[in-house]
Amino acid sequence: MTPATRQSLTQWAGQQLDQRQWQYQQPLTLSPLSGDAGFRRYFRLNSDPCLLAVFAPPTVEKNEAFVALAAHFVAQGIHAPEVVAVNYSEGFLLLEDFGDRLLCGELNDGSVDMLYGEALLTLMRLQQCPAQGITAADGQPFELPDYDGDLLRQEMSLLHEWFIPQLLGYSLSAEEQTMLEGVYDTLAVSALEQPAVCVHRDYHSRNLIYREGQAPGVIDFQDAVRGPITYDLVSLLRDCYVRWPRNRVQRWALAYGTMVEDAGLVHEVSQQQWLRWFDLMGLQRHIKVLGIFARLHLRDGKDGYLNDLPLVMRYTLEVAEQYPEFAEFVAWFKQKLLPLCEKQVWYRDFRTAGDS
Repeated sequence: MTPATRQSLTQWAGQQLDQRQWQYQQPLTLSPLSGDAGFRRYFRLNSDPCLLAVFAPPTVEKNEAFVALAAHFVAQGIHAPEVVAVNYSEGFLLLEDFGDRLLCGELNDGSVDMLYGEALLTLMRLQQCPAQGITAADGQPFELPDYDGDLLRQEMSLLHEWFIPQLLGYSLSAEEQTMLEGVYDTLAVSALEQPAVCVHRDYHSRNLIYREGQAPGVIDFQDAVRGPITYDLVSLLRDCYVRWPRNRVQRWALAYGTMVEDAGLVHEVSQQQWLRWFDLMGLQRHIKVLGIFARLHLRDGKDGYLNDLPLVMRYTLEVAEQYPEFAEFVAWFKQKLLPLCEKQVWYRDFRTAGDS
């Protein structure tokens, strides 16, 4: 973000506050917030009420989708931030400020049941949101994209486009590529079997804001789609940044399955089938994330994500080992990729990654 752009954002924010006759200290200041939100930059204003000024470059950020979905979610009782003002051409937004107490910082062994319970109730409200009736800024209907087979496979292909060749320096043979494509197909089929609901697509403890005595605030939903009912569930419960014991995760997942069945979002699904959907959806996500974290490091210079790769590897292998159809993938990963991972500066024993 250039100094000129920051100055323009400050001037625009001041104009919006003046129009609403809202108070702020002179001069208006923008205090940058730490965090990593793609290409977006967040600043806290010295205003009353406290607001966030956002620069979201319109060439790379889905600002129209964010604004449309924020209004839709708020109307459905979800604590999404109110959009006070927006300038689409410049990529400027003024947002309600939820504070900076991320859910991840509030989680511990004693608090997690209650906090995840609130997060799961919010998730169910989100999944109950109608996919129709969303209005874009120009008044036209806004439709959630479908999380279809092409998108699911495109995401998983990041594994063999970034993690394997560019991070590890390994060249796939034709046979290995065919094996991976078979894994991708199996995971896509499982995902597409599931009831389709509104999917946040990045629903985890860093995108939920703790608000004492209230439901969590939900942010970063501009990539929402209509897709598999277990996607956001596994994003939360098998969070790439925090791990809980497997039996505890399974208990939470089954409890949520009962909740959505009672709510009519899913019908006559056995616990075995529900857990298979949950596990394979997580495997799809974690295969994708291995590629994404490698790309964030190599392309965008965001090296911190390398430290999270061992936990993502642990999720990937722990789940794949439970299903015979992935035995070849597991053996190949451990034989071919794991030795290369062990030579990386970021590597630590994946078998204990995430243990406190």
